[in-house]
Amino acid sequence: MARKRTNRSKDFKFKVAIEAVKGEKQIAEIAEEYSVHPNQVSQWKKQLLENGSALFSPIAGNAEKEHEAELEKLYKTVGKQQVTIDWLKKNLGIKD
Repeated sequence: MARKRTNRSKDFKFKVAIEAVKGEKQIAEIAEEYSVHPNQVSQWKKQLLENGSALFSPIAGNAEKEHEAELEKLYKTVGKQQVTIDWLKKNLGIKD
């Protein structure tokens, strides 16, 4: 029987990778503590070291602001549609 893949959150991966970068424990100890494979810990550590500088780039902040603006726009659209639906139901005499 095949094992089911476990999707870890980015916060969990970051926490594990930071511990690996600190070097206070061996990779095997960290892997056992967090119940992940040692190769996975090494991979997350490598990704953190290679892409860690992107955390401080202004582009990352802009992407988050754009995402929030898009989300707000979608909420407004859904709200307008709900008002329209309610108005139509009322005027056409449709009951839920």
